[in-house]
Amino acid sequence: MSAAPATTLVALKRTGQAERALVCLGFCGGGTAAYHEWAAMMPPATDLLAVCYPGREGRFAEDFADSWDALAEDVVRAATTTGVPYVLFGHSMGGWMAFDVTTRLAAAGAPLPEALVVSSCNAPDRGLTARDRFPDRRGTDDELLTWMSTHGLLPAHVLGDEDLTEMAVELMRADIRVRDTFTYTGARTTVPLQVLSGAGDPVVGDDAGTRWGALTTAAHRHDVLPGGHFYTPEVWRTLPDRIAALKAPLGQPRTPATGHTDPKTGGLSG
Repeated sequence: MSAAPATTLVALKRTGQAERALVCLGFCGGGTAAYHEWAAMMPPATDLLAVCYPGREGRFAEDFADSWDALAEDVVRAATTTGVPYVLFGHSMGGWMAFDVTTRLAAAGAPLPEALVVSSCNAPDRGLTARDRFPDRRGTDDELLTWMSTHGLLPAHVLGDEDLTEMAVELMRADIRVRDTFTYTGARTTVPLQVLSGAGDPVVGDDAGTRWGALTTAAHRHDVLPGGHFYTPEVWRTLPDRIAALKAPLGQPRTPATGHTDPKTGGLSG
């Protein structure tokens, strides 16, 4: 299969001799920029790739995806062209997308990621609840910007630029429209699963780890980290170092140990 365009599967770090990759999916209103600083955290022989959704960055001239299915199929096409074994990571809406894409790959008989990492999202098995509709599509532009600056990664300089704030709101609304068409199909995965969540995240419920664990037949773990929806700035900057599948030596099984970590000590328990 031919490789996805460089504007779709964006290389944030290429080693030249990669034996695996971390593939990142965007959150609501986000692009690939949030993952750029992770390049310095990649283990040896590991590429860092990010999927750019339609309508932004190098795909600016394309129309936004008009439904969850359309965006998921776009990501599926990109995921099948990594060229090396990979770990699939998704944050917030991207966590649901990573899970859904993994089940779609399985249904198509395509190669699966070696591990699935979902960050700051509730398990999708109960469908899209009021708790998951944050930010809400009915919010004003100011409310969306407040959400992005308070709970997201919106750079401070964007708030001082009218054109950039308009673009940020447009991206957020486009992704909210997609998110709000999500429907859980009842699928489970056979891929090892790691769940990450913030101890102070107002969106993610206390049962997230347990519910996510029921959606895979493989090993799973839940790590509770300091901070809110995007953790603390330092935790976010070094998040790849928390991904168990990237820490095992190449060629060794990369299944996460079952359990959860304490947000204060970072130690595995339970």
